[in-house]
Amino acid sequence: MMGALMLGLTTLAFASGGPVTVTGDGACTKCQLKEGKTCEVALTAVEDGKKVTYYLRDNAQTKEICKQLCTEHKQLRVTGTVQSVDGRFELTPTKIEVIKPSL
Repeated sequence: MMGALMLGLTTLAFASGGPVTVTGDGACTKCQLKEGKTCEVALTAVEDGKKVTYYLRDNAQTKEICKQLCTEHKQLRVTGTVQSVDGRFELTPTKIEVIKPSL
């Protein structure tokens, strides 16, 4: 139920161009995911039982986290706006938080 609600909220915000918050697995597309020839931040989330990958647009927020993701995956919470570009979701982040595992 919560996943469906989150997907509905994400879809509504996406359709309206408003900000969304997505939580998921952050990784470097080149170093961790072996996609492409340049480092880029990808965020994979599970929405409505399906994996959805968001590619973060390059800006000051992504530059701060990028080097950390070249060596390991991290759980991230990213807020920003999403648009569909060439068949993929691109998220322009305004805030990126690393979610620390609870002890």
